[in-house]
Amino acid sequence: MRVIDFSKMIATGNDFVVLDNRKQIIGNRISNLARRLCDRKLGIGADGLLLVEKSKIADFKMRIFNPDGSEPEMCGNGSRCIALYAKLNKIAPYSMKIDTKAGLLSAKAGNVNIKIKMTEPKDIKLRVGLKLKNKRYKLHYINTGVPHVVCFVKDLDYVDLRSFGKAVRYHKLFMPEGTNVNIVYVKSKASISIRTYERGVEDETLACGTGSVASAVISGIVKGLKPPITVCTRGGSLKIYFTLKNHIISNLFLEGGAKEVFKGQIKV
Repeated sequence: MRVIDFSKMIATGNDFVVLDNRKQIIGNRISNLARRLCDRKLGIGADGLLLVEKSKIADFKMRIFNPDGSEPEMCGNGSRCIALYAKLNKIAPYSMKIDTKAGLLSAKAGNVNIKIKMTEPKDIKLRVGLKLKNKRYKLHYINTGVPHVVCFVKDLDYVDLRSFGKAVRYHKLFMPEGTNVNIVYVKSKASISIRTYERGVEDETLACGTGSVASAVISGIVKGLKPPITVCTRGGSLKIYFTLKNHIISNLFLEGGAKEVFKGQIKV
């Protein structure tokens, strides 16, 4: 067992433990390590573990592991945290490329705001009918690097998101990989409020970057909102930029604040 440095990073309420694994010091124990470090009672506590690794096509490669040890394709708020981490630790310049399982991301890391150019969304399916406990719902599906369902509601607080999110996340329609679940309230022609149930965390989180992007894009397509769209989460606000033409999304950006809250050392 050896001691390594870590940083605790936060982006709009999403918190992450970040490790520099460019020398492959962790080995094959990453899933177990993620479960241990993300535990809020017995570990550091986080929504995910982020690893910086070497890449042949970008400044570095980002890997993310959920608290349950699973490895999703990417993470929007995680990518903003790791971009800031890379800048602070001189791993990458202000303007950088990040290699992810979902594709190549571009990032600009300011001192406060981090702006990420996302991969183009795919697999958009509108007005998907779903029956849960004898009640019918009209949901919208989109993959913004990871799968998301968007459901428009009249009152965010009225929904039991843990129960609803779990039922949709594990519904046979979205298996085997499952889906993240967002409920959305339209505030104005350019702003929405959302709550997100995250796959892998298996609970509501204060914010979700890819969920905010998914909710903004679907709001543009279905509700006619005009970008940039401000997304209000329980952890703060994000701004989503995109171009929408003939239901095709391009020039998709996620922007918001991120910060390093503390550093430490852990045994791995």
